[in-house]
Amino acid sequence: MTTIAVLGNGRVGGNLATALTRAGHEVTVADRTPGAAADTARTARVVVNATPGAGSLDRLAALREELRDKILVDVSNATVDGPDGLPAELLHPGSSLAEQLQEALPDTRVVKTLNTMLFPVMTAPGMLAQAPDVFLSGDDPEAKQTVRELLGDLGWRTEWITDLGGIRTARATEAAILFVPHVIRSSGFTPFAISIAR
Repeated sequence: MTTIAVLGNGRVGGNLATALTRAGHEVTVADRTPGAAADTARTARVVVNATPGAGSLDRLAALREELRDKILVDVSNATVDGPDGLPAELLHPGSSLAEQLQEALPDTRVVKTLNTMLFPVMTAPGMLAQAPDVFLSGDDPEAKQTVRELLGDLGWRTEWITDLGGIRTARATEAAILFVPHVIRSSGFTPFAISIAR
């Protein structure tokens, strides 16, 4: 059992909080009241960033002390949205939100994952007709192992989890968000994940 704080109570955060609670973890979700994110983060071992990516850096940088020595699981993508509300371009071209968070939070161990799929797949990967992939990016092996175990609790089989390496590799998975609007326009909001055929 791990104490987990989920920052963000929209579809992504709510879905993850429900699934992690069902898996036996002690999960707290920060609501929008002033100070809730700080209070929630302070008491957790693992913090999940499920806040909208465009504002994540400012929100989390303000929690530097509360996030000290914590594992920060970043599942957000920082994009500039187009007129239809779908991602149109990256907010951090040539970098990534995860890298920016790691730089702003040097005493926090940032791990990027679960950002290459529609949100229902995050907690039910077996729903897809073909085996999906989920990727890990981060500089701390111990933190990535903890996140790997949490992914297992969410239904991700060992062979579906690919460790890409350091936090710099997050720029590759974050760029995959640029596929999403085109796939949605083509196929609708049918659950899907970016996978590597082997």
